[in-house]
Amino acid sequence: MKRNVPVQLLGLLEKNFCGCYSCVKWENIHSDFFTVMFGVHQGSVLAPFLFAVFLDELSDTCSLDRNRFIVVYANDILLISPSVVKLENLIHLL
Repeated sequence: MKRNVPVQLLGLLEKNFCGCYSCVKWENIHSDFFTVMFGVHQGSVLAPFLFAVFLDELSDTCSLDRNRFIVVYANDILLISPSVVKLENLIHLL
């Protein structure tokens, strides 16, 4: 909503990502299905865009404190903080 995305498009995205189920396959064995409550579909064409939107917000949060840093490469995130306590606080904030 902060980015002025049309409400209809937000509704489509919400329907696309809500009520998703997944399972784990190991060789020929499948686990029970479980609800996926966050994230995007693996291999989705929207995944890079949605990740970039998330990172934009994330970098704004990290820029509030000069002692916390975020390093991003592809779809990996590295959080750097001067102490474990500050890192924990950053994780909870995010």
